[in-house]
Amino acid sequence: MTFLIVGGSGFLGSELVRQVKAAGHTTVATYASKPGNSTPDAWRRLDLRDAESLDSVVADAQPRVVINASSGRADWAITAEGPVQLALVTAKRGTPLVHVSTDAVFSGAGTRYDESRLPDPVTPYGAAKAAAETGILAVHPKAVVARTSLIIGHGLSVHERLVHELAAGTTDGALYTDDIRCPVHVSDLAAALLELADGSAAGIHHVAGSDALSRHQLGVLIAERDGLDASRLPTGLRADSTTAGPLDIRLDSQATQRHLRTRLRGARDFLSSTAAARHKG
Repeated sequence: MTFLIVGGSGFLGSELVRQVKAAGHTTVATYASKPGNSTPDAWRRLDLRDAESLDSVVADAQPRVVINASSGRADWAITAEGPVQLALVTAKRGTPLVHVSTDAVFSGAGTRYDESRLPDPVTPYGAAKAAAETGILAVHPKAVVARTSLIIGHGLSVHERLVHELAAGTTDGALYTDDIRCPVHVSDLAAALLELADGSAAGIHHVAGSDALSRHQLGVLIAERDGLDASRLPTGLRADSTTAGPLDIRLDSQATQRHLRTRLRGARDFLSSTAAARHKG
């Protein structure tokens, strides 16, 4: 069985490649600028804005499943339009598609969000992601749209690197105490996405961790795990900053969790247990 991992050079994409290979399947991974550190069976360069290239990559790979783990930030052509084109190509071929979306499609005004809540983004990135969700499900109704939150793991995420830089004083910034999310471990997320890719799921699913934490609380857990001085982490309020963004988004993943073998651990679980194991060793 062949899996096509779009965005295979990224943090989540690399973990998907690793797990698919460990399960004994063939992996074809795409990159936008350069291949990543993972080792799929084949790399393919792909620009999601290029419909002809996209069709060619899918035709050559002949995948059993396509998982889109790419990130184009607020670039509308890549983040909103590209995934819809991918959905058109996969729908035409009858290929299952799992598209990774984000909690940023919500404003945070309602605090807790299950799959029935309608998107109300307040940032360009969130708006692009919300548009992609709508377009994908319009042209490929059997596709899975998996919304997730801050992705953590193995010390390699942008959030973990930021904590190290802030603790070392090598970068400016602050960890907001009023910005609440439900962080998820990259290994848990990848495993859950592969379960959702088996063909029996469709529509919108929430795949986030079970703990709601502020970005500062998350930073403290990371610092404690890695033996850093958490007191050196600067704090702030997003409400007082010039950086637009939602304040409190708690993805409710209970409905999806009931159908998964993979347990979507909370950050207190996967970070604190790692810290305990490190100190014991």
